[in-house]
Amino acid sequence: MAKLRIIPLGGLGEVGKNMMAYEYGDDIMIVDTGIMFPENDMLGVDYIIPDFQYLKDKASKVKGIVITHGHEDHIGAISHVLERFNVPIYATPLTLGLIEVKLARDGLMDGAQLVTIQAGESFQVGKFKVEFAHVCHSIPDCVALGIETPEGFIVHTGDYKFDHTPVDGWPTDYAKLAEWSARGVLAMLGDSTNADKKGWTPSERVIDDAFDKVFRHAEGRIIVASFASLISRMQQVAETAERHGRKMAFAGVSMRENAKMAIRLGYLKLNEELIIPIEEALKMKPNKIVIMGTGTQGEPSSIVGRLSVGTNRQFDIKEGDTLVLSSHPIPGNEEMVSRTINRLLQRGATVIYDPVAPVHVSGHASQEEMKLMLHLVKPKYLIPVHGELRHLRQHANMAEQLGIPKENVIVVENGRVIEFEKGKMKLAERVPGGYVFVDGSRAGEISFEVVREREQLSRDGVMFVNLVVSHKDRHLMEEPEIITRGFIHPDDEDGTELLDRARQHITDRVASANGNLREELENSLKSYLHQQTRRRPMVFVVVNEV
Repeated sequence: MAKLRIIPLGGLGEVGKNMMAYEYGDDIMIVDTGIMFPENDMLGVDYIIPDFQYLKDKASKVKGIVITHGHEDHIGAISHVLERFNVPIYATPLTLGLIEVKLARDGLMDGAQLVTIQAGESFQVGKFKVEFAHVCHSIPDCVALGIETPEGFIVHTGDYKFDHTPVDGWPTDYAKLAEWSARGVLAMLGDSTNADKKGWTPSERVIDDAFDKVFRHAEGRIIVASFASLISRMQQVAETAERHGRKMAFAGVSMRENAKMAIRLGYLKLNEELIIPIEEALKMKPNKIVIMGTGTQGEPSSIVGRLSVGTNRQFDIKEGDTLVLSSHPIPGNEEMVSRTINRLLQRGATVIYDPVAPVHVSGHASQEEMKLMLHLVKPKYLIPVHGELRHLRQHANMAEQLGIPKENVIVVENGRVIEFEKGKMKLAERVPGGYVFVDGSRAGEISFEVVREREQLSRDGVMFVNLVVSHKDRHLMEEPEIITRGFIHPDDEDGTELLDRARQHITDRVASANGNLREELENSLKSYLHQQTRRRPMVFVVVNEV
């Protein structure tokens, strides 16, 4: 007999790369396909996508992809997933617009099946009937999902908060959530990102006063950094710019393309005369312009990341610039963001960021809103999703305090399958649910071992040894050639002395070696260098026999 299987492939035990699969018999529905920023020690990794190997093995069963909203941690991996599964994508108009921009950039628009669903409408994906309910977040057109399955009704909240004064004037659909509750909710998969934050998340509207204050006091250019998909923030910056007599320009391809798309769809309502090209803005008086770009997480390739180190192509930071970081650091990015802020300050900018001023508020529900969601939906079972393990546990504790039996709340991490049969929930097997690294244009070719090797290279460096030995009796024909990178500089006095001793050590080992010369030398040299320096550079020996 078929069972309802819920397979978390991303977003449980971490913040980012959200991806969930719902399976019943021969039908699988994917919900969200997000990315995650790399951690500080993941050198050279551009971003991380979910490991969806489980779905690759069942490709014929995948019937569709449903997207809750247009943030990168929910749509960033859509191109990678669509390359594997050519199935319809269901989303609201703005979310599909952001997906279109992404697919067009990746050359995947031809043949893509994009299905527009308005909030309040329902549709069928295999055996799953899905209904959208509008919820507030930090981006317009965000929805929660009501999913009718053969085993019962499931509510997948997506990212949400209860904002009574949202920027787009469209509050959460409380009536729809209550209607779903009346049907009897078997299980709720609830956003846990802010489960450790007490009280209520402030409204997006509190940012308006903070922006007004920044614009009132800034004497030069204002540069506002935000996520490229944060359309509501674009609207707020535009309205503030107009109030203070400044023109507005978008810097960066993703920001410009997303803004153009949002204007076309009517989600970004701007005075046509307000927006000017970045080239024109840079020729105007500094106190007459505001520029929006990306880089709130300190990403090296973003506008702000390049500005902080002086490598941005179109313009640089000037004395008197005010830079506003309108975002909170994603967990794990705090160090990178702090470093970027310090660099910007060193270059003469005034940097405004939370908690210096309330220029950003979270788009996620805090504890009191999460309690309200549980009271509204009244699920029999709760599965905390979207968050690190500490967030999931806190959400579970909260549910138990509200009277949901402990055995009806289950905390799992990526890859742990949950099954429902005859109204009962149980844990099933574990499937792959780890990281897939994307490095340049390659996805999945970079393993944890390669990343760890990069980390070791960055920490201790590398030494190359080139030997020319006699084929007849394996004695050295030339002095060993030693090249180091990131370990010790040969022109330094101490470095010259160490390399001379290393050459003598190599010479002695070649004379006494009786096995595999390369392996013996590599192992011996590693031990010798650690003994001399307490460092462990990677050592490579090349033996040329003549």
